[in-house]
Amino acid sequence: MATKVLMPQLGESVTEGTISKWLVKVGDTVNKYDPLAEVSTDKVNAEVPSTVAGRVTEIVVPEGETVAIGTLILYIEETGAEEGGESTPSAPEQTSAAAVTQQATTPATAPTASVQADVKAVPSQPAQGGDKPRYSPAVMHLAQQHGIDLSRVTGSGMGGRVTRKDVQAIIDAGGQAPAIATAPAQTSDTAAPQVTRETAVSASTASSSVEAATAPGDQIIPISSVRRTIANRLVQSKHEAPHAWTMVEVDVTNLVNFRNQAKDEFKRKEGLNLTFLPFFIKAVVESLKEYPMINSTWAGDKIIVKKDINISIAVATEDALYVPVIKDADQKSILGIAKSVDDLAARTRAGKLTMDDMSGGTFTVNNTGSFGSVQSMPIINSPQAAILSVEAIVKRPVVIDDMIAIRSMVNLCMSLDHRVLDGLICGRFLQSVKQRLESIGPDTKLY
Repeated sequence: MATKVLMPQLGESVTEGTISKWLVKVGDTVNKYDPLAEVSTDKVNAEVPSTVAGRVTEIVVPEGETVAIGTLILYIEETGAEEGGESTPSAPEQTSAAAVTQQATTPATAPTASVQADVKAVPSQPAQGGDKPRYSPAVMHLAQQHGIDLSRVTGSGMGGRVTRKDVQAIIDAGGQAPAIATAPAQTSDTAAPQVTRETAVSASTASSSVEAATAPGDQIIPISSVRRTIANRLVQSKHEAPHAWTMVEVDVTNLVNFRNQAKDEFKRKEGLNLTFLPFFIKAVVESLKEYPMINSTWAGDKIIVKKDINISIAVATEDALYVPVIKDADQKSILGIAKSVDDLAARTRAGKLTMDDMSGGTFTVNNTGSFGSVQSMPIINSPQAAILSVEAIVKRPVVIDDMIAIRSMVNLCMSLDHRVLDGLICGRFLQSVKQRLESIGPDTKLY
């Protein structure tokens, strides 16, 4: 008997995962806990470990395929299993396993036939017991964007489940054909049913929109699960939270001088660069303790003021934006914050973040200044109540005591959820952050 390896549960709200890369092939011998595959979800990338020691006998789900949590992805024949024993599922399991393995064993011409069948609108089988078919949010969103009637799509997933790949295949084929009504044999004096004008126009519009969206030479970039999640969450935040915006400018000349004096010794002792971001996070954290209402969230019929101060930081990769979290930031020194920033940034770019790294944030600090930005209006990282962007530090002429001086200045831009926060408290909060940053000097403690 072979052991079945299933797509694991990778987070409380995660419903599906994509096999990004197989780390084993058929015939390989693996030990228990050895990584089998790299999986990406809408929240995080992770490795699927082996639950047994043995030999890989069949890879069910190909690379790039997105499947639901709990779907069979691999067979492993355990070490010590009887020679010549069956490596396929027993009879009661074959029906469900067949639905999962169908794509892997279909001849090369099958995808074309599958697309044609979808375009011809072969209705999917109703769920047992008369229940309505259930679709994932990603499938429903894609179908709505392109005018696809999911009730007319034949699913290739387990138990006939419609996957995003099924919907994408119809879109790539030019859209869904008009629905053609069928009826029992009719007498000669009964007119055959006709496709309604509304149906024809709807199908034509869906098809035309797909064709109009591209032109010869255009580059088509498939939407990854991470990018789709970013889009959905930011749209949700803008729609649900009434955004307000405010900004202060801060004279950080003393911070620049202090950091320039300390960075070489810091690098020698700690082995990492002393950047400006930990100073800004430290000032934010201390001000959040002074104004805890900023560290809160909207919860429908109540506002929850968070006890823990966990700072989310935005880390960009080549194709996505992640927001890992510095836990208990109020208990860390500037050194501790610097180490956390360096660790989270490195693991983000290496694709090694865990679900815990991405959860629990209470306030976000966004370092847009690293790209040269001097002013921005960030979107709130829902369900948090506010986000602060630290812009680029630039030297500017500033009037001090009726004299012009060249100073290092930075803008702090804050977006707030106006359901939770008002201008008065946010203004006081920003003035507190400003005062703390302008007070940095030779006596500032890094440890």
